[in-house]
Amino acid sequence: MKLLLLGGTQFLGRHIVEMALQRSHDVTVFTRGRRMLPPPIASSITMLTGDRDPRIAPGLDALRDGGWDAAIDLSGYVPRVVDASATLLAGRVARYVFLSSISVYAKLDRPGLDESAPLAALDNADSEEVAKDYGALKAACEAMVTRALGPCATHVRPGLIVGPYDPTDRFAYWPARFAHPHLLGDRGPHAVVPAPPDQALQLIDGRDLAAFVLGLVERDVEGTFNATSPSDHWTFRDVVAACMHAAAAPPQPLWVPEQMLLDFHVEPWMGLPLWIPSNDPDTAGFQRVSTQRAQAAGLRTRPLEQTVADTAQWLASRPNENAWKHVLSDARERQIVSAVHPSSTH
Repeated sequence: MKLLLLGGTQFLGRHIVEMALQRSHDVTVFTRGRRMLPPPIASSITMLTGDRDPRIAPGLDALRDGGWDAAIDLSGYVPRVVDASATLLAGRVARYVFLSSISVYAKLDRPGLDESAPLAALDNADSEEVAKDYGALKAACEAMVTRALGPCATHVRPGLIVGPYDPTDRFAYWPARFAHPHLLGDRGPHAVVPAPPDQALQLIDGRDLAAFVLGLVERDVEGTFNATSPSDHWTFRDVVAACMHAAAAPPQPLWVPEQMLLDFHVEPWMGLPLWIPSNDPDTAGFQRVSTQRAQAAGLRTRPLEQTVADTAQWLASRPNENAWKHVLSDARERQIVSAVHPSSTH
């Protein structure tokens, strides 16, 4: 198949490119040219340079000719911008897969939400503030793709994407804290972990998501899919256990009540990645969406231990000097440990 990726030089895109080449697909990647794929991948694909935003020269000029069996949109965040590419490619791609997000839902206040749940709407239709209106903007982008492509549109709504090549400090913090604590500074023998241990988590390894997306393309599947691990499949306890298993000499996990974490001004989700306080009623379903439709369409999730081990191995080889700027600091972690166990040495 001839595949066009809008974006694709980092994380999920890189996994899709690598897997597509393994499956003998012809791959074209359209980017701004600021980041290159490593050899020998770079020499095996066609690189086109431009800008998703048609207002920024040369815009989409490189895409004005040619046709593809499918386009995979990995970098669409602003409806106006997504509309430009979807409209330009309509009639020249047989399938347009838009990578959206489970954040598109108007409310994530209850477990079990499926793809039919109401979507978020922009208070200001002209907003392009991605950080402020991320979910509503993604929902509006989906609408643009559907309007331009009709039945040729497919929407994939991932949860938290994790694994090797992840440029964020989210999931990777936990393999680092247990398997490579030196990457986070002079850490003590106790690792602060948010209680309760049975807090549900939903994750998707980027390689599993890549396989799912390519499967949809290869089978020309229409529809919308929540793409993350099955609801209630994993908990924080499972993540910690997998991280300890990947470590030669892991620290001791210290399960700290969430009120104490809040009292120490630990920032949910960023300060301690993956943690969302249970007293937030608006997010009760954030880590427990229904994935039955995606599983029926072929989504499979590898063992958590494999994702953790591979992430830990990748972290040991990548540059880390600019990482971990927003996570729980060594000093703050030691303060919390002292508050829980005043006599502990750490």
